Amino acid sequence: MMRLEKMVEESDIMHGAIRSVDFDEGVFGFAHSEIIAKEDMQQLFEHEELGIAVIHTYIWYMYVTLMRGTELCNRFNFIAASRINTTFITKNPTSIKNELVDRFMAADDNTTPSLYFLPFNSGNGGHWVLVAMDLSRLMVYYLDSLSGDWSKYPSMKKTVDA
Repeated sequence: MMRLEKMVEESDIMHGAIRSVDFDEGVFGFAHSEIIAKEDMQQLFEHEELGIAVIHTYIWYMYVTLMRGTELCNRFNFIAASRINTTFITKNPTSIKNELVDRFMAADDNTTPSLYFLPFNSGNGGHWVLVAMDLSRLMVYYLDSLSGDWSKYPSMKKTVDA
């Protein structure tokens, strides 16, 4: 976190500039760009409610600094929070199932057991949780910094069921 904060402080983003962050296919299974601004990074550093841009940029940063070009890319994969969310799950659960299957199939090496991580906004006051899916064991892990029962989030239950 300190390295990320230093990198941001040394850039012109803290002086009002915006950045386009280019995500290669390795991060979420599809290439795309996202815009990040000073306000977005302040959410992270000031421990405020985080938006999707911050979550995705942090995942991108971890991927670039720790995973790219290593075996870790075959062991750990990420699912974009912008593609799997409460609204999409409620309106079109079939498309969510298809999205998940597409992501699982996009991994380079489908023979290596891997974990898929999905940051998920519970819709409960902007609270984020992490869902880890272990396909080799057909297990879903729900990681929440707050105590509580995951089943109280109906959209999360729909995702797990899918």
